[in-house]
Amino acid sequence: MDRRDFLRAATLAPMLGLVSAPPALASFAPPALASAAPDWAGLRRRLTGTLVRPADAGYDAARRLFNPAFDGIRPGGVAYCASPADVSACLSFVRSNRLPVTARSGGHSYAGWSTGTGLVIDVSRMKSVGYKGGRATVGAGAKLVDVYDKLGRHGVSIPAGSCPTVGVSGLALGGGIGVVSRKYGLTCDTLESIQIVTADGRLLTCDANQHPDLYWACRGGGGGNFGVAVSFTFRTHQTRGITVFFLHWPWRKAGAAVKAWQSWAPTAPDELWSTLHLSNDNGLDVQIGGTYLGGKAGLDRLLAPLVAAIGTPSSRYATATSYQHAMMVMAGCSSLSVAQCHLPGQTAAGRLSRDTFAAKSHLAYQKLSADGIKALVAGVARAGRHTVQLDALGGAVARVRPDATAFPHRAALFGVQYYSKGTGRTWLRGIHADMRKHLGDHAYVNYIDPDLTDWRSAYYGANAPRLAAVKAAYDPGRIFHLPQGV
Repeated sequence: MDRRDFLRAATLAPMLGLVSAPPALASFAPPALASAAPDWAGLRRRLTGTLVRPADAGYDAARRLFNPAFDGIRPGGVAYCASPADVSACLSFVRSNRLPVTARSGGHSYAGWSTGTGLVIDVSRMKSVGYKGGRATVGAGAKLVDVYDKLGRHGVSIPAGSCPTVGVSGLALGGGIGVVSRKYGLTCDTLESIQIVTADGRLLTCDANQHPDLYWACRGGGGGNFGVAVSFTFRTHQTRGITVFFLHWPWRKAGAAVKAWQSWAPTAPDELWSTLHLSNDNGLDVQIGGTYLGGKAGLDRLLAPLVAAIGTPSSRYATATSYQHAMMVMAGCSSLSVAQCHLPGQTAAGRLSRDTFAAKSHLAYQKLSADGIKALVAGVARAGRHTVQLDALGGAVARVRPDATAFPHRAALFGVQYYSKGTGRTWLRGIHADMRKHLGDHAYVNYIDPDLTDWRSAYYGANAPRLAAVKAAYDPGRIFHLPQGV
């Protein structure tokens, strides 16, 4: 879940084609250095979609990510691919010209690695969402708000996050912690097959029987490592009534809130997912909120021991609503239409704004000690504009073996995200270092952190060697080369 949207939700809540196969992968080798300037015009002619170059109208919009901190990066071109064949043509182009390549779905990479100086392969036009027989087929460029909306018309959904403009590709490839994960699992846990264009230009369908190693890696191994995903098939769940809630306490209750929440949230019934925010943004604040797949009376019974341990909240909001509306509330879009719940340019009516921020993460495998709680609360109270968010895990997430998918953190009790407004990283580095003593070195690849040195172990744990073997098999020339690439 993305804390920007949760905080906005808390404020608004009371308002209510196939590619022909090239030579076998084993024979693929990177080409010799190109001897001539890249033929960008030739690439443009090969694409069904659109290639945007620096001299073209619309280039400044095409190169932007969600985070304005990366506006200074200027790609050689942005290819809006309309089909897997377009993706294959782009990969042929970058291989021939030895250019850097970056895949982009929603453009939310925390480190800005949804762009680069070479060719950006943008899959946002491959955004169809279909449903049949309990399965959803979702284009890699679909935005999360549209996935919820289109599947909701069939009375079904997939477990996913809250940020409405995140692309489904990056979310699922990194695991996908979301607002009903404790009941239905991570996004990648419901992924039954994926279509991906690999470094040599082949379109592969990967599932438990076809390319099972690549299928395994695409469930938590991180985006941009193994190829360009173009389509996902997910197992869906039926939607039902849901209750959303937000409770606030004064700052003096921060320590008590952390102590009570960390014992309560990861072991609650699967139907209850919650998040704790300690915020220093226009004042210090303690907030616990979440979703309950049931009615308000049932939620009140579950909240009772938490409230008894912390004390009476200064404000309390809970309402039973439809599943679709709950997802809009959690996205911070309770008063907006689906069309408005986009960035300008994504839809004609888009009203959301970009956000400048920096972030880090931990995965907590054990509860914080009294000293750990004290360090966390003191860290948030330091001067600045920042928030720490704790997201409950356990439930269905914990019932999957750590090696069953590439996402290894099945034993974690909760996720921790440190979030700072603006681009400064001093506070982030300080609180992250302080909390490392209490939480260790586990981190979430979807909150990718350029400061980490032992990132392989932090993101992937014991799954890192197997991921490296998959990378060597499907991208031996390392065409897909991220600073923290597998």
